[in-house]
Amino acid sequence: MHIACLDLEGVLVPEVWINVSQFTGIEELKLTTRDVPDYDALMKRRIAILADYKLTLPDIQDVISRMRPLEGAMEFLRWLRVNYQVIILSDTFYEFAAPLLKQLDYPTLLCHNLSVDKSGRIIDYCIRLRDQKRESVKVFRAMNFKVIAVGDSYNDTAMLSEADLGILFRPPQNIIEEFPQFVRTADYAGLKSAFMEFDEHMPGL
Repeated sequence: MHIACLDLEGVLVPEVWINVSQFTGIEELKLTTRDVPDYDALMKRRIAILADYKLTLPDIQDVISRMRPLEGAMEFLRWLRVNYQVIILSDTFYEFAAPLLKQLDYPTLLCHNLSVDKSGRIIDYCIRLRDQKRESVKVFRAMNFKVIAVGDSYNDTAMLSEADLGILFRPPQNIIEEFPQFVRTADYAGLKSAFMEFDEHMPGL
């Protein structure tokens, strides 16, 4: 079987930080990896903003608990898991993802962790592996799997480049303009079609 590597936010669920921004009214938290290529700079900025506004991990988890998968995501994921081995490769954190994974019927997720003090304040983040999305795809391909990768942001483009097929799902215009080499689709029907077309040209091993 082939392996499907999907980003989480923007592909299956809404963007966590945008939801936090909307719920709290903190405009600065709207920026995501769709806007900022430097993930480390983005996360340090987010942690500083949380400290300024005295927002804790439980505050963010409360927002996340209200979120739901994108419309059509569950149906697509059910179809995908019948036909592919599915791995979610995300730069989110296990502390954020738990309620979302439950709603998605617990797919395999590879992501990072947060450092949190006793008061619940987020003080740092811990990368599991530098450039983990690309490195994971490299390992899967070294094991002779064919890999299709799906993402929407700057931090997905490395894994899309490394995969046998890279697909941008509902990307913003700046990503489209900078990365015209990737297949693009705006809905799950188009995403399913891209997978099926790949299968026709690249039969399983």
